[in-house]
Amino acid sequence: MTLEIGFLGPWEIRVDGLPVRLTGRRRIAVLTRLALNAGRPVTSQQLLADVWAESPAATAAKQLQIVVSKLRRALEPYVGGEVIGTVAGGYRLDLPHDRVDAHRFTRLARQAQLARDQGDTAGAAELFRQALALWRGRALAELAEPWAQIESSRLEEQRLAAVEDHFDLRLAAGDHHAVVPELSTHVLAQPLRERPRAQLMLALYRAARLSEALAVYQDIREVMVAELGIEPGAQLRRLQHAILTGDPALDLTSPAQQSRLSRPVAPAELPADTHAFTARQAEITWMREVVLAESTPGAPTVAVIDGPGGLGKSALAVHVAREVASRFSDGVVYVNLHGATPGLQPLSVIEALGQLLRQLGLDGNAVPADLDGALARYRSLTATSDLLMILDNAYDALQVRPLIPAGSGCRVLITSRDMLATLDNARHLHLAGFGDRDATALLARIAGPARVQAEPAVAAKIAELCGGYPLAIRIAAARLAARPHWTLSDLADRLADTARRLDTLQYADLAVRTSIAVSHRHLREEPSGQDAAQALTLLGLLDTPTHTPAATAALAGWPESRAEAALERLLDARLLEPAGRSRYRFHDLIRLYAREQAMAHLPAPERAAALRRGLHHYLATANTATLILHLPAPPVYPSDEPGLALADAREASGWVVDERDNLLAAAHQAAESADPGTAIGLSIGLHWPFNYRGWLTHLIDVHRGAIDIAARCGDPAGQAQVLSFLGWAYRDQGNYELAVSHLEQALRCYDRAGLPLRKIGSYNNLGIVHTLMGRFDLAIGHLERALAIAEETGKRYDQAAVRNNRAHVLFRQGRHDEAIAEAEVVVDMWGGLSTLYGKGTAHSTLADAYRHAGMLTEAAEQYRAGLTFLREAGYRIGCAVSAWHYGDTLHALGRHAEAGESWRESASLLLDARLLTRKEVDELLAQPVPEMPPPLRNML
Repeated sequence: MTLEIGFLGPWEIRVDGLPVRLTGRRRIAVLTRLALNAGRPVTSQQLLADVWAESPAATAAKQLQIVVSKLRRALEPYVGGEVIGTVAGGYRLDLPHDRVDAHRFTRLARQAQLARDQGDTAGAAELFRQALALWRGRALAELAEPWAQIESSRLEEQRLAAVEDHFDLRLAAGDHHAVVPELSTHVLAQPLRERPRAQLMLALYRAARLSEALAVYQDIREVMVAELGIEPGAQLRRLQHAILTGDPALDLTSPAQQSRLSRPVAPAELPADTHAFTARQAEITWMREVVLAESTPGAPTVAVIDGPGGLGKSALAVHVAREVASRFSDGVVYVNLHGATPGLQPLSVIEALGQLLRQLGLDGNAVPADLDGALARYRSLTATSDLLMILDNAYDALQVRPLIPAGSGCRVLITSRDMLATLDNARHLHLAGFGDRDATALLARIAGPARVQAEPAVAAKIAELCGGYPLAIRIAAARLAARPHWTLSDLADRLADTARRLDTLQYADLAVRTSIAVSHRHLREEPSGQDAAQALTLLGLLDTPTHTPAATAALAGWPESRAEAALERLLDARLLEPAGRSRYRFHDLIRLYAREQAMAHLPAPERAAALRRGLHHYLATANTATLILHLPAPPVYPSDEPGLALADAREASGWVVDERDNLLAAAHQAAESADPGTAIGLSIGLHWPFNYRGWLTHLIDVHRGAIDIAARCGDPAGQAQVLSFLGWAYRDQGNYELAVSHLEQALRCYDRAGLPLRKIGSYNNLGIVHTLMGRFDLAIGHLERALAIAEETGKRYDQAAVRNNRAHVLFRQGRHDEAIAEAEVVVDMWGGLSTLYGKGTAHSTLADAYRHAGMLTEAAEQYRAGLTFLREAGYRIGCAVSAWHYGDTLHALGRHAEAGESWRESASLLLDARLLTRKEVDELLAQPVPEMPPPLRNML
């Protein structure tokens, strides 16, 4: 019996020509996936990713085994054995290629192309007919999964190429009358394909239908300008001119025409320049200088333009090539290597060489079929050429290196998403996205300047939402051009919805999502890229602005070295951007794609577990930073993850600075997750690390969210702690009444929780706020209550902190001797403890007491001692306060230069903490005796 599988149309299995019934979407999908790779293994991981993308991983593997078992039982009666074999890591369909219609089509199409190249036009035409007769409709039409759609697009592109190759043969054979109606139908189905338009124009011309031939050109020109903003390519423009002038080369008997018909149209000419090309003047200047410079003897000049998809690398290369083409006596050749073309595999070296050799004048039997022979002929032809070559859309250095011509008279422009860093003697241009001005200019060029001028702020917003990607801006502009009733605000509203942005950035055959997906799919298909592909999806779960190996390792549950390798591979694939040492970031549009992938392909429990691991990495490390910087006490909300092992205060402080924005993003994301403990823990865990930098006001929204979460989930202790910290943040903001209100709420929450001994911090902070408000009696009362609890619990750290603040009340009341005595006791208390922060604060408070008592020399000595400890502790906001008062003290002592240095240190710390702007700092320090900066007035 002969078993055959067909999916070039409605899916079917036939045995000896009779249909066999097979039901079940997943059975059909698995068998199709195996049939596409007939005779070759397909990994279980690939089958699960493609067919069970939406199912939990725990059950999918078992389901795959069941499906394969049922397929074996269903097919075994017709093949007399097991047609689906088990191999290492997967399965293999043991069926000859010719029993699968897609493979049979590919074989026949290739044989037809070979026969054509060898001059057997009749044989080639028959083979094309046989190949195209296999098609019964759209390939894989019953399967909606992404992998099936990609394969369907690939097969459809091969079918279109075969159809058009067949038309070429029929035109060469004088069949122009018969092909006109077929080509007319084909053109209607493929309105933007230029090759069949050229074939239809030629057929009509030969059929003496000149006006109709010219109308075909005018029609596609109007379509391309309206929908894409570009003119038809050089081939169509030259054909129109030839028809207008009655060029004899168009006649069937012309040798020139016979030669032209025998080689493919698409890669033979440089593509047209885009009508909407905008900006890039600096890049154009650089490329012109490289291309036109004197070459190094013995080697061609090679310029590589690299960057993520959608930046306009190809458009830039073509634009420059057209500008300089006249300088090259042997002309310009162009090959699209399809390194990142949706639905197509990258060209092999032999395929690319075949195109290049045909462009260089060889044809038929003159093009060697073997790689070594083709390379030798290529080097010979380019050894003395004065040639400009564009190798567009290269996949990697392995693909492009053999295509570098031999002659030093050649100039090569290469575009690629890969950096191609290993190419010898290459100059590199790393292309970036557009700035706001250029992005808006491109928008205006396609959508119309009047619309942009009518809403300039909205136009800038659209450019921002497109992330500076020329492809995204072109699509947005094309949508506007196609919908004249839309305002720019209509489009901006659609783009502002992150759930719809990638859908909005899709129009006709252009799509940002598809451009990104090509690179992602390449990674999934490479053994060395699968970790990177998985990491991309996982990173879509985390809202942090940047990603580190440590956080990614926690997110994925991998060792840090494995995570770093995956991030580096994503960087190479231009799916991540560098953001500092061992730090990476997404472009906004790629971030949206990654989030889509995570939501589509990771089961909900897996998403929740991964996100918790990622957030707990930040919680754990923030807790560690608190232990090192502040007090060695166990965290109230411990983490599931180990976090980073920070060695000392310097390392802890550096980590907080580096991760500031990520920590805020993680805290906000935790508040939106279904994980209250993590949200409350991060809100509390960030307090002390942020306090040391002077960033408490940045936590106000985080604390508000955590308070609501704690109230909803019945956690009065957590609510109390966060209320107390929020009161502290309001105090730093200068909002004293709100600070008092939240601190008093914290006390009530501690009572509800039955935890009166935890009130120390809230009472202590109330004492500080009332001190700053000048309510000294209230301040003393709250501090006495805090001290009583601290003494009852035996907490020496808390006793020292509260007495330190009481000293501030005393010298403000004019009780200088008591204040100095109290501060001296606090210095002694902290001296017996290991906390640098406390020692520095104690010496600074003693200095404050001396300064208010007029004992300036003693005050200066204590400020110096305090600043030494505070700097070592990394307590930068404390340093800023003490350095400012030290400056005041030095100025009063007549040491004006030293005073200026101390004020500058304080102002620099406030600038670094983003509590003052550069302008404010300059204005402040320009004063002979500067006033205390507002951020310091809210601190003791």
